[in-house]
Amino acid sequence: MAVFNIEYFSQVLDMEWNVNVIYPDASRVTEPDLTDIPVLYLLHGMNGNHNSWLKRSHIERLVRQTNLIVVLPNTSNGWYTDTQYGYAYYTAIAEELPRVLKRFFPNMTDKREKTFIAGLSMGGYGAFALALKTNRFGYAASLSGALTFENFTAKELAKPAYWQGVFGQVDDWTTSPYALETMAEQHDKETQFWAWCGEEDFLYQANLTAVDRLRELGLEVTFSHSAGTHDWYYWEKHLVDVLNWLPIDFVMEERLD
Repeated sequence: MAVFNIEYFSQVLDMEWNVNVIYPDASRVTEPDLTDIPVLYLLHGMNGNHNSWLKRSHIERLVRQTNLIVVLPNTSNGWYTDTQYGYAYYTAIAEELPRVLKRFFPNMTDKREKTFIAGLSMGGYGAFALALKTNRFGYAASLSGALTFENFTAKELAKPAYWQGVFGQVDDWTTSPYALETMAEQHDKETQFWAWCGEEDFLYQANLTAVDRLRELGLEVTFSHSAGTHDWYYWEKHLVDVLNWLPIDFVMEERLD
C-alpha cells in the first residue's frame, strides 16, 4: 500500500491544491479489478482538510488488505459547494479531480457501481450532495452528517456572514438549492445511501428528519443509530460498517476496539 500526496494546479480554484490518495498494494489488485480498481472518496468535516482522516484515524490500517483506492480531497470549510465567495469546491471535486486522478492512476475505475463516496459531519452532507447532483456514485455514506439545517437557530449558526458566503441567503432551507431534498428531486435514484449518527450527537435529530424526507422522495437509505457523540472514536468505528457495506473485498487486519 502507498500513500500519495499530490499537489496540482487546480484550474477551477485557480490555485495550487492538494489531495491525498491511498493506493492498494500490488498483491491486492487482482482480476477483475486489475484495470478497474474501485475508488472511495472520503471527505473531511469542518475545520479539517485532506490530511484529517490520515491524522485522526487508522484509515491506512483499515484498508491495507483491501483492493480499494481511497481519495482524500479538500474543501476547506466550503461544504463541498460552489460558494458564493468564488471558490467552486463542488466543481473542483465533482468534475476536475476525477480527471486529474485519472492521469495519475489510469486503472482507477470509471464505473459508477465501483465508485463510492463517504464523509463525516460536513463531509456527510458533501457525500450525499455530490452523489445526488452528479449521478457518479453508486454508493454514498454519511457519518454524523449535517444532512439538514431546517431547524437550526441563529445561535447555532453563528457567524451569519460565513454561512451566507457558503449557501447564500436562505429563508427556507427546505426549498434551498443546497438542501438535499431539492437535489434528490433531480436524482436518478440509482445510488444506494447509508447513514449513521450517534444518539447523543447534536445532529441526531437532523439525521432523523433528513432520512425520512429522502426516503419519501424515493431514495434507498439505510439508516442506523446507536450511542455516540460527534467524535472521531465513533466515526472510525462506524467507518468499518461503511466498508463492510460497500461491494468490495474488505479485509480488516485486526479488530478496532
